[in-house]
Amino acid sequence: MSEIPRGAIRFNTDSNKPELWDGHQWAELQLSTPNLGRGVDTQPGVRGVFAGGYSPSPVGHSDTIQYVNIASTGNAQDFGNMTAEITAGGGVASRTRGLFAGGYVSGGGARGTIDQITIASTGNAVVFGQLQNGGNIRRAAAGNATRGLFVGGGNPTSTNDMIYVTIATQGDSIVFGDLTVARSRFSGAGSPVRGVFAGGFSGPSPTNTWHNVIDFVNIATIGNAQDFGDLTKEKTWTGSCSNATRMIIGGGDVGPGSGASAVSETEYLTIASGGNAIIFGDLNTIVDTGTYANSGVASPTRGVFNTGLFKNPSTTYHNTIYYVQIATQGKAVDFGDLSEPNYGCKSCSNGHGGL
Repeated sequence: MSEIPRGAIRFNTDSNKPELWDGHQWAELQLSTPNLGRGVDTQPGVRGVFAGGYSPSPVGHSDTIQYVNIASTGNAQDFGNMTAEITAGGGVASRTRGLFAGGYVSGGGARGTIDQITIASTGNAVVFGQLQNGGNIRRAAAGNATRGLFVGGGNPTSTNDMIYVTIATQGDSIVFGDLTVARSRFSGAGSPVRGVFAGGFSGPSPTNTWHNVIDFVNIATIGNAQDFGDLTKEKTWTGSCSNATRMIIGGGDVGPGSGASAVSETEYLTIASGGNAIIFGDLNTIVDTGTYANSGVASPTRGVFNTGLFKNPSTTYHNTIYYVQIATQGKAVDFGDLSEPNYGCKSCSNGHGGL
């Protein structure tokens, strides 16, 4: 492509975004900024939001929404509350609006309501709409600036359902297609063109199966998922985030029981090309142990993960937040803390890789 003059501009009809040729690749033109900040922040940046989850007694299922400035470091700040106390599920977002769906409430009952927030402000969530097959819990999610996908889940039997919403328009979800494998307890992220979903678990007993499968979809086109590649091992309860180029998958549970079955490793993949995931680094720098049921948010440069649960040598809850530089492989660095130990948060940001 050496014949393309540096500085040439084109319109990408897949992502609906203008792009600039920088001499090596087409780079998306940034027409608006996702940067938000408070007076105490070292600099403004993309806002990452963590919603709901489960904490040890006496808190239990939580409706708390918290946020961080991904460009800075520090403890999460109070944002508001969800419309119910709910654990697990997924989050998607545009530059302005965040959506959370696909979890369960006390006693294990599923909740099919989709919550929405305005990311640049703080305050309580309001109802956006309802999920198709709302009884499926522990869904994964991914999206771009236009569409949000909520996929998989199970209660108790795992499903391969994929559904979507138009983020700018309140309403109920619509059928999108099917995953290659029915599963729950996994995570997703993506680019403006692709949504990618990694890992998972199929059940119920006695046929419980852990998966290393990675699926992808073209977000703009309704249809079934296609095989992308494999994780380095079979795992469930992963957390994921991405910029427009690279997806990071952190932690995960690699086997049944409550023993030494969780991992602290992070893996990555290049979203535009299929293939197997590659080890990126390690999610935990304070305690050398495995973590699962964590979740991630991202800016174009940083990925931020909440800790979730540690499982080695015993199950313990933590509130630590870690971050990685997405372009650079290596260990995660301490970012700050959530307000309470928590696992199964839903998460989104206004600067993730799909925007």
